[in-house]
Amino acid sequence: MMINNETKKIKFMNINVDNVTMSEALQRIAYLIENTKQSYVVTPNVDHIVKLEKDVEFQEIYENADLVLTDGQPLIWISKLYKKPIKEKVSGADLFPKVCELAAQKGYTMFFLGAAEGVADAAAAKLSEKFEGLNVVGTYSPKLGFENDHEELQIIINNIKTKAPDILVVGLGTPKQEKFIYRNREKLNVPLALGLGASIDFEAGKSKRAPVWMSKCGLEWLYRLCKEPKRMFKRYLIDDMKIISLFLKYRKK
Repeated sequence: MMINNETKKIKFMNINVDNVTMSEALQRIAYLIENTKQSYVVTPNVDHIVKLEKDVEFQEIYENADLVLTDGQPLIWISKLYKKPIKEKVSGADLFPKVCELAAQKGYTMFFLGAAEGVADAAAAKLSEKFEGLNVVGTYSPKLGFENDHEELQIIINNIKTKAPDILVVGLGTPKQEKFIYRNREKLNVPLALGLGASIDFEAGKSKRAPVWMSKCGLEWLYRLCKEPKRMFKRYLIDDMKIISLFLKYRKK
């Protein structure tokens, strides 16, 4: 039986995954907030697995993550083909509102970093209406290329430190969001940070998620490709196709 401060990890392709349900993930998150100073969560999908093959810093980030949650139905299918089934898909977009609900219930404060100007504010307003008592103490939309702008980076860090949230949600895209968290975790000193991609956009209503049936069928990528073909073409139809050769590579191992 899993207890709230431990999870069972399994080797999956090029990472170690916490084999948990959504409910178990939330238990672990609550524990991390209460008992750590600089923990962070990563949510691997096909794109992450492909990037991890060559990005050494990204590999280091995954090795040191406090919680690794499987975000993507294709990875669940691959785990079953490997005969090491992962219990459940715990996507960032599904996790985000549940973490907000947990924060409202427990009195944890939150900070949203990412998305275009005003989008994080809109998400905070909608989530605060949905979950009574939710306290979003700050939001910030960073400038393009902020990670290479020392002044802008310092503004972001100081803003978060001043607000001192219990939970930092970063929506900057992968691997930028994970690298920001990892490189600055000691300066930020936030109990829990999560890189959740487009989740802020979804909750603000700026972007629509795929219908539930498409999500269950592992077709969220197709929905997003149809919505944003120019931006998503290379990722989904070129880069992420490498998952096929990686599936074969790790099946042999």
